[in-house]
This record gives sequence, C-alpha cells and structure tokens, in this order.
Amino acid sequence: MSWGTELWDQYDNLAIHTNKGIEFLDKYANFIRDRLAIETEYATKLRRLVKNYQPKKKEEEDNEFTSCQAFRKVLNEISDLAGQREVVAESLQLQIIQGISLLSKTLRDERKKCLSNGTYLHQNLTTQLAALDRAKRNYEKAYRDSEKAVDNYKKADMDLNLSRAEVERYKNIMTAKIQQSDDAKNEYANQLQKSNNLQQQHYHELLPEVFNRLQELDEKRTRGIREFIIGAADVESSVAPIIARCLEGMVKAGESINEKEDSYKVIERYQSGFTPPSDIPFEDLSKLDTLDSSQESHFNHVQSSHLTVKGTISANKIKKRVGIFNIFGGNKQQKIIEACITMKNSLTADGQKEDFSDLPPNQRRKKLQAKIGELQQKIQQETAARDGLMKMKVVYEANSSLGNPMTVEGQLNESEHKLEKLKMDLKKYQGYLEKANQIPMANNSPQANRTSSMNNGHRSSRHSNGSTEDNNYDGDFQPDDAGSLSSSSASPESGLGTSHTSLPGSGHGSAHENAMGEDAYYETEMEPLQPLGTCRALYPFEATSEGSIPMNEGEELQVIEIDQGDGWTRVRRMNNSNGWDEGFVPTSYIECTLYA
Repeated sequence: MSWGTELWDQYDNLAIHTNKGIEFLDKYANFIRDRLAIETEYATKLRRLVKNYQPKKKEEEDNEFTSCQAFRKVLNEISDLAGQREVVAESLQLQIIQGISLLSKTLRDERKKCLSNGTYLHQNLTTQLAALDRAKRNYEKAYRDSEKAVDNYKKADMDLNLSRAEVERYKNIMTAKIQQSDDAKNEYANQLQKSNNLQQQHYHELLPEVFNRLQELDEKRTRGIREFIIGAADVESSVAPIIARCLEGMVKAGESINEKEDSYKVIERYQSGFTPPSDIPFEDLSKLDTLDSSQESHFNHVQSSHLTVKGTISANKIKKRVGIFNIFGGNKQQKIIEACITMKNSLTADGQKEDFSDLPPNQRRKKLQAKIGELQQKIQQETAARDGLMKMKVVYEANSSLGNPMTVEGQLNESEHKLEKLKMDLKKYQGYLEKANQIPMANNSPQANRTSSMNNGHRSSRHSNGSTEDNNYDGDFQPDDAGSLSSSSASPESGLGTSHTSLPGSGHGSAHENAMGEDAYYETEMEPLQPLGTCRALYPFEATSEGSIPMNEGEELQVIEIDQGDGWTRVRRMNNSNGWDEGFVPTSYIECTLYA
C-alpha cells in the first residue's frame, strides 16, 4: 500500500497530514523538555533539602547515636538519588531532545522539498490542460467558421445573380477557413496528446513519487517517536538499579538504628558519676533550745537585719561571708579579679576548664581520655613527619645535588618543638587523668554537698518567718575534691551546668580568715558589695531553698559573689518595695559577664 497509488488525488490532505505529524513530534519534544525541567528542579530541590538538613557543627556530638547516623546515611542516599535524577535529565537532553530537534528539522526540510516538487508538477499539468482547452476552443471556432464559409460558397455558387468573381471570392474564403479548421484541429489533437501523456506521467509516475516520499517521511517521523519513547524509558531504566540501591541503602540505614545502643550512649554522655543523696537526718530542735537561749541576743540582732545563712539582704545592709576562700581577704576585689584572670586563662576554646574539672567525674574522665587519644595521634603524626624530614636531611647530606640539608634544618627544629610541646601536653593531661581517677566518688550532687556542709557542725535557729540561720559558723569551710566538678550538667533542671565564671575550687584560706567565728560572719557590717559584673538568666528558676531567689528567663542581674565551686552564684536585683533583693541562683542557669 502506497500513498502514490491509493491517494493520488489527496495532495492537499497529505500536505496537511504531514504538517500535523511534524507538529505532533514537536509537541512530544516540548513534553520531554517539560519533563526534563521537572527532573532538574526535583534534583535541585533534593540537593537543597539534603543541604538544609545536614548536621551542623554544633550537633557533631549527636552524630554518635545510631538514629542520627542512620539519618545521615539517608541524606547521602537522597543526594545520590538526586544525582540519578540529574543523570536522567542530562540523558533526556542529549539523547531525546537533540534527536527530536534534528529529526524535526530534517522532516520539515524534506517535506518542503516534496511539496515544492508536487506544486511544480501540478502547475505543469494545469498549464498543459489550459493549453489543451485553448486549442480545443480554437478548433471549435475554426470548424464553425469553415462550415459557415462552405455554406456561403454553396449559396453563392447557386446564386445566378452573382458574378464569377464573387463566387471565386467565396470559394477562396471557404478554402482558407477549411485550412484554418484543419490547422486548429491538428493543434488540438497535438495538445490533447501532450496533455494525455503529461497527465499519465503525472498521476502514475511523478506525483506518486512525491507522495511516496511524503509517506517515507511520515513513517520516519512515526518510527522516530517510537524510538524516542522507548529511549526515554531506557534512560529511566538505566538509573533504576542505582535508585533501587539507594532505596536499599535507606532501608539498611533504618535497620541499623539500635534503640538500646542509643540509650547506652545517652548514659555514657550524661552520667555524672554522682550517687543519689543519702537520707536527710532528723534534727531535734528541742535539744537546741538551751543553746538558742544562750545566744538569744545575738540572734535578735541577726533577725533585725533580716539575714539568712547565705547573706540575703534587706533594708540596704548586707553581711559578708568571711573566710570561705582565700580570695576574700583584705584586698578582696583585687583577688577576685586575679582569680577571674587565672580562670579565664585556664579555659578551653569551648568555655570549659583546661583540666575539665568543671565536669562531673565520669564526663571529666571521658574528656581527658579523648584529649589524651587526640594528643597521642598528633604525636604519631608529628613523629612520622619528623622521621621523614630526618631521612630527607640524610639524603641531602649524602647527595647535595638533590637539595640543601640546611633548608630542612629549620623544618626539623620546628617539628621537634611541636613534638616536645605535644609530649608535654600529653604528660599534663595524663596527670589530670591520674588525678581524676584518684578522686573518690562524690556521694551526691554539689547542691546536696553544699547543704550538708552548711548543716554539719552548725546550730540553726528558726525565725518566725520560717528562715533558718546558722548559729555557729566555725570558719572551716573547705571544698572537697568533688567541689571542682560542681558546675556541669546537660540540663538546667539538675542544677549542674557549665558556668563561664566558675572559679577553680582551691578553698585554702589563711589561718586568720579560717579562724573567724560566727560573730565575724554575721556581725560585720559593711556597705553593699560592689557588683563584680552582670549576668543574664538562661532559664527560669523558682527559689525552693533558703537564701535563693527566683528569676525569670532573660532577666538581668548583678553578680556580687562568683561561684565558689558549689554551683551557686550570689546575685542582686533592684526591688521597688525593699530596695534590693539578694540571694543565690544556680550558676548553670545564668551567663555571667564580669567587669575587667
């Protein structure tokens, strides 16, 4: 079946059909372009999604959990999936879009040539048929004229009134008309023959050839669409195994999550090493009545000043604590500044102490072990680098043409210095670890230790307002070894946390300061302490114990006494009713800024 024989008279319809076919090819090309854009946008959004959810640097500690590691693997698989979508888009562009564009251009050019040839053939046939029609009309006219001339001659010949000359003229006219009729007849016959030959050739040879060429082009277009559709599917199929592996990787990542392991890691991270506090002993107040009556006048004086054991003030007068640390001597302010400077120099980049003494025992040991491991690795690397430099120096000394050994000397000296410093740091941190291992496990948290240390060896009297004050401060307050671990915990609720202003728990005062009794502790009056700095509340705090004051999140307070190793900082705020409120708040709940 061919268009040339079956559709010999459908030239216009074939022209329209082939044009619609090419337009359909272009439509499919636009579809592929739109899909390509979607694939590219999808890949871009997947990559942006992965980038937005990549673990931040501050979240590196959380990466040890299996759930976080699984999520990071899922992000990597999503990134690979985005890469495969980009491969699909690129393949569609190179294999399908370019192929369709080339085929469409070829089909349009070939169709244009075929239609131009067909138009030319139609014009030739139309011209020949027009010439045939003119020849036929001329023949018909000449034939009628010849018949009329013959009739005129016959009439003239039979008319006796006409002269012989007249008859002869009619005869000549008849002869001329007959000749013209014969000539027109011959011309008509000739044009008819030419028209029949041309028409035969046009409809059986020339035009079928054009139509068959158009048929070939249309079949080529149809075959091209089939190949492009299959090719697009093949592009998708080529990345399907990789996408399947990505999905398998996601499944494996999900299966790798171990809730028990994560729970154990939480214990490892946050375990402080403290034991729960022991039972609170019963205090028989009846046995303290005798002692209370003997010092009634002293307590009345204390009550009149409205002071608690921690030095909370009202009525614009405060009592100072004397002899707790050696920094509170004659030149208290200067010693505080020096202690702060010493503390600042001993802090690491992340705000922790160099020996991590502000962390709980378990956390401190883990940090020290990690630091020792890091230093040992650096020592190995530096040792390898030094050995390489020494070998290079030996080679240069043996063959000076390879290089000057003195150029390696400076690098070798620098490497030696680095190695010596690393070894010194390793020895120092090993000493810290040894000391940390020797520290006995604290019985309870620093807050409980503080409470017990304030109660042990002290007599207390309960005022009418329910506050309790020490009767006998023996001035022998010494922080234990666990006191240096008092300001670290992951959550503010525990009362433990890293403080940016905690002092090292030296706790060794002079003999004179430690010998001061409760009279010096309570009776020494002075003007309100000068603030050492300011602090901002990181979390809200409800005062549940004596001597502490509540605070709201974001509240600005004055620091009048920094953390002494027990996890509490003494602060002051303006009070419209009483003038000043003063008391203690957890160090881990605030962020301090000390004056220079």
